[in-house]
Amino acid sequence: MKRTLVVLLSLLTAKTALAHGISAADQQSMLGGGNLEFIKLGASHMLTGYDHLLFLFGVVFFLDKFRDITKFITAVTLGHSITLIFATFMGISANYYLIDAAIALTVVYKGFDNLGGFQKYLRMASPNLLALVFIFGLVHGFGLSTRLQQLPLGEGGLLLKILSFNLGVEVGQIAALTVMLFLLKAWRGRQSFARFSTVSNVGLILAGVVLFGYQMSGYAGARETTPAVAAAEVWSDVTNITIPAQGSLEYKFHIQQGDPLKYDWVTNGTALYFDFHGDPDTAKNGEFESFEEATLSAAQGSLAPSFTGAIGWYWQNETDAPVEIVLKTQGQYEVIGVPH
Repeated sequence: MKRTLVVLLSLLTAKTALAHGISAADQQSMLGGGNLEFIKLGASHMLTGYDHLLFLFGVVFFLDKFRDITKFITAVTLGHSITLIFATFMGISANYYLIDAAIALTVVYKGFDNLGGFQKYLRMASPNLLALVFIFGLVHGFGLSTRLQQLPLGEGGLLLKILSFNLGVEVGQIAALTVMLFLLKAWRGRQSFARFSTVSNVGLILAGVVLFGYQMSGYAGARETTPAVAAAEVWSDVTNITIPAQGSLEYKFHIQQGDPLKYDWVTNGTALYFDFHGDPDTAKNGEFESFEEATLSAAQGSLAPSFTGAIGWYWQNETDAPVEIVLKTQGQYEVIGVPH
């Protein structure tokens, strides 16, 4: 049993960094892709989302009747579909490290419940499982939404893109559940299932703890990137920006002197001329300071300006098609957006 748990933890430690993320490659492909690409991304995101898969495994572990399986999976599906669609469409987001940490705790809960923890250690009946599975589904859907919002969704066909991603999630979920249920059915007929049950659900608890620790470590690390404002409110934003064909656009933030701004932006692969610059509040006659000027398809870094003022980018698109940009920023600032 100990050997099995060590192997499980080793695998999780090696793979956790890949769980539940939207890579730069995903962002690039989505900028030039249609709804089919969103379906593919939703499916692959579910199949590599170890936190979601572990939770599903815990939910179906003791279910052997089709009616029960259908009932609980429907509750999960409804829950994550509601928050995925609504939160993304309305632009409601949160720190994804904290959301993923909450998802990890749902894995811990399910392992504890499967082991009869409420009866053994708390001397009480388990809470209504169907209701909790639905609630946990809402949490998982919000986690999916925070990641989907990292993509350049644009304005046109937004709802259809969200629905396509959600459809992909369901396809991935069905594929994963098919494998899980097949393996569990094969095991239930063996005498070793009782021992397997204990090992697996203890493993679920430990896996959830590892995932929780990883996400909280990521959250703490993100906050450390802005030590000068640790005691103040720190914003974290993902913004979708469209540069019109044969056009230009400027996007800015107002920031105090010395406050760090961390940034990361990417286009669909189309290189754009840009000028990353700042306008001090005390500037006269249109004076500004240029930090970086180049023609690139992506840029990232951090800056702590030596003045209080507006910081931002000017992008110029010389192509005959609009170019979408995903801009991720972190720090303490006021969003100016597109100056009027």
